[in-house]
Amino acid sequence: MKTQKRRRKESKTNYSKRIKLLKSMSPRIVFRKTNKYLIAQYILSKEAQDKVEIGVNSKDLIKYGWPKEFIGSLKSIPAAYFTGFLIGEEIKTKKETPIIDFGMIRNLHKTKIYAFLKGLVDAGVKIKTKEKVFPSEDIIKGSNLKNKIPFEEIKSKIEK
Repeated sequence: MKTQKRRRKESKTNYSKRIKLLKSMSPRIVFRKTNKYLIAQYILSKEAQDKVEIGVNSKDLIKYGWPKEFIGSLKSIPAAYFTGFLIGEEIKTKKETPIIDFGMIRNLHKTKIYAFLKGLVDAGVKIKTKEKVFPSEDIIKGSNLKNKIPFEEIKSKIEK
């Protein structure tokens, strides 16, 4: 009987998926969620060793005008959109189209991972997706929240 690897037991790594991603020889955009923040990284793999070229954390949104009353919501859907938009602005000059790596996050439509993808697409990264899986514009702009997020102001600061 074969024993599972430690990271597989902890539900951190799906090794069969990782092997397929590494065999593609394409750069990856890795999206991870923590208890407080969202993390996005542009990773190049060479001989199964990953090198992080660009890293963005949702905590970086504070520099771009994220409201102080929403500091506790740096892993919300609007924060996921802006995190994707921020890393998309930094990597859109790269020529290779990256592969998205969500890891062990459940793939549900209209959630944070698709808000992140919408941010990437809006920044100009060429990724094949279907529009129907993205959250609605109202939710991305945070109109369901009591206080409004200055959406256009933050977006214009990131674009500069």
